Amino acid sequence: MNENEYNPDLISVVDENGVEHVFEELDRIETDDGRFVALLPVYQEAEEILDDDGELIILSVVEDEDGETYLEPIEDDKLFDEIGKIFEERLEDLFEFDTEE
Repeated sequence: MNENEYNPDLISVVDENGVEHVFEELDRIETDDGRFVALLPVYQEAEEILDDDGELIILSVVEDEDGETYLEPIEDDKLFDEIGKIFEERLEDLFEFDTEE
């Protein structure tokens, strides 16, 4: 394998309806508020790529009492904004963010 070859970190998530979604993990951070991950959807069809709005998906990484890891939405708007800002700063060299409110 070429050492310059890019291999994305892909994760598969099954939603509450049993539908599987594949994401590329762009970054992960740990703060006093928990662990968080920044994801982008991965599509198989060109039409799906064109229809995507290009938004970064930010989720909380939680672990249950059995050690199983889950991804959950960040419910607290203030926390979401804080974590989103951290990811924007960390990923600004790779992506162009629309910061209009």
